[in-house]
Amino acid sequence: MLNKRVNQSKPEELPEKIPTHIAIIMDGNGRWAISRGLPRLAGHRAGTENLRRVIEACIEFGIKYLTIYAFSTENWGRPPAEVHGLMRILEDVIDRELQELHDQGVQLHHIGRLDRLSKNLRKKVIHAVEFTKRNTRLVLNVAFNYGGRDEIVVAIQRMIADGMKAEQVTDELVSQYLFTAGVPDPDLIIRTSGELRGSNFLIWQGAYSEWYFTPTFWPDFDREELLRALREYAHRDRRYGGLMPLQEDTATHAG
Repeated sequence: MLNKRVNQSKPEELPEKIPTHIAIIMDGNGRWAISRGLPRLAGHRAGTENLRRVIEACIEFGIKYLTIYAFSTENWGRPPAEVHGLMRILEDVIDRELQELHDQGVQLHHIGRLDRLSKNLRKKVIHAVEFTKRNTRLVLNVAFNYGGRDEIVVAIQRMIADGMKAEQVTDELVSQYLFTAGVPDPDLIIRTSGELRGSNFLIWQGAYSEWYFTPTFWPDFDREELLRALREYAHRDRRYGGLMPLQEDTATHAG
């Protein structure tokens, strides 16, 4: 269960610049389990347990949006037993944690498709979203049966269905048709386990996000690991394709 009281960080512990929105590719559950002689599903369960700690840390650090990559559209290609186990884990998490998440002020969003989930699981996801919709302490986007390319295809289909004309299509309009409509783009995307790729995650939204890669497997990515990522982020200079003031001045006066 989530702690009833979230620890308060010492003022000197947190960097001055805290991202509004963090997204995490929670990778390495299977390898974490195998390295301990355990079945892969034990790693996924350990990863779920760890998510509680990360949610608590995000609340503590004042982060307003957290997006987690829980199950991709490509994950259906995994062995059926593992896929079934992951579905069962999601259902168990909703049953066990929903009230506590609500009490902590967490608002749940699902991003992705619901059509391949069982009828019972779909009902539970929809209920969880409805039950927590007025909470404002932390918005938790759960990307389940999600793919970045699929999200863009769905957005295009919806725009066409709504009769949008080519000249009406702008960055802002596309963003309104994505699964994440109304949510600011992630400032920081974290990938655990040492892999160095985006894996079809938030392709549109992450265009100017800062990336942080760590070799730590997701079940071991704790409060201190998150704090380390925040400190690294605080030293980044986000220019969105522009130049630093000194560089601009140099470019202006260059002969």
